[in-house]
Amino acid sequence: MEGSMTELSKYRFETAKSDLNTAKLLYELKEFRSSVNRSYYAIFHAMRSVLALDGLDSSKHSGIIAIFNQNYVRMGSFESGISKVIASAYRLRERADYQDFYIVTEQEASEQIEKAETIIGMVEKYLASRQEKE
Repeated sequence: MEGSMTELSKYRFETAKSDLNTAKLLYELKEFRSSVNRSYYAIFHAMRSVLALDGLDSSKHSGIIAIFNQNYVRMGSFESGISKVIASAYRLRERADYQDFYIVTEQEASEQIEKAETIIGMVEKYLASRQEKE
């Protein structure tokens, strides 16, 4: 079972990196709303890659965020500031996807990509350290 959780974690992390690349391409095409969506999903899949190592998951985005914060941020595996970054990325994605007439700015899309890059970098280091311990 352990091997399968490791493989699931790797798959989810690769999905996160793919979503980030897609976000960057959409940004270049000036598709800022879609770029914000993919940047958020890069963060989401990165969090799920961490949770997979411990057999944790949730059917809701808010559940993934809560589990990540409770089990990894509060326990010191990630710096506390990451919680605010994740929360703001989630809120922006919700506004962009669900609020009528919400126009995502170039600045917002750029910042969302930066958030995703930061979190993916942190998760990559965490995953590498977990592999070293196993």
